[in-house]
Amino acid sequence: MFRHTPLRIVTLLALVAGMIVAAFTAGYFGLEILAEIIVLAILVVALDLVAGFGGMVSLCHGALLGFGAYAFAVLTGHFGWDAFPAMAAAIALTGMTGWIIGAICSGSHGIYFIMVTLAFGQMAYSFVFGSTFLGGDDGLGGISRPDLSAIGVNLNDSRSFVLYALVCAVIAYLFAAAFLRSGVGRSLVGVKQSEQRMRALGLVPWRTKAHAFGVSGLIAGLAGVLAAQHIMYISPGLLSWTVSGEALVVVILGGLGTLVGPIVGAVAFVLIKHEVSAITPYWHLVVGVILIAVVMSRANGMFGFVEARLEARRKRSIPGSKATSDLEGEVRDA
Repeated sequence: MFRHTPLRIVTLLALVAGMIVAAFTAGYFGLEILAEIIVLAILVVALDLVAGFGGMVSLCHGALLGFGAYAFAVLTGHFGWDAFPAMAAAIALTGMTGWIIGAICSGSHGIYFIMVTLAFGQMAYSFVFGSTFLGGDDGLGGISRPDLSAIGVNLNDSRSFVLYALVCAVIAYLFAAAFLRSGVGRSLVGVKQSEQRMRALGLVPWRTKAHAFGVSGLIAGLAGVLAAQHIMYISPGLLSWTVSGEALVVVILGGLGTLVGPIVGAVAFVLIKHEVSAITPYWHLVVGVILIAVVMSRANGMFGFVEARLEARRKRSIPGSKATSDLEGEVRDA
């Protein structure tokens, strides 16, 4: 079951505080990087919800991101909707799409689940790439940002937009955490541990998986909407499987099944990409080496590694615990 440990709370507050400070001190380029981090953080939270807590490793979350972005762009550009109703509709449509994909894929497991989600993602990419209504490979431009002039906020200002995106990210995280603590969220963890046992208890596993994928789709849709508003231009590349692959790398890098870890991974990934790419174009090589080191160390990502070490130290400090007893036994044997 998901719970907020002191380390997770402190890490989350530190990340939010750091982003707020960066938003007020960074220049234009720094604000663009910060917006990129926030969008990626929302996407990986959505992916961790199903992959880390449901065991459903997905390669279609890039497509869900793109679906949300295109839905928002079409509703505002082609149909003339206002930004906020279009945002709500785009997020809801993405959630419905995620629910359908989850329901269809729920009977698959392991590599077969991965391949089915990859197929959905590539079908979406091919459709958008060949659609003249959606701009084809030229994409869609001229996407507007919400108008908050009534409260004195101009989202065309980079700093204001970053703070607005950060508020959306906090809401997305709290929503994901609330879902994981709900009955459906706890059932999702149970299905991951033993689907047969949960079925014997009267649960319908496919429905739980579909609900989780739908909630994940809602969060991914929000990431897509913010991505469209950030760049004010979208292209089929948003739906590419490489976007899903990068999100999966970030989740593993940060810590699968921690919800906070993927956000740490998103910060590290984007900073490595921009800082190392200024030195060499082979920044993927650096990320690959770090990822291999994380996997080979059998640590659950950067955050998971720290969390496991602190938990082990805490158990050793408790009198009568198994870790303490083992340590005392080793001392006596010596």
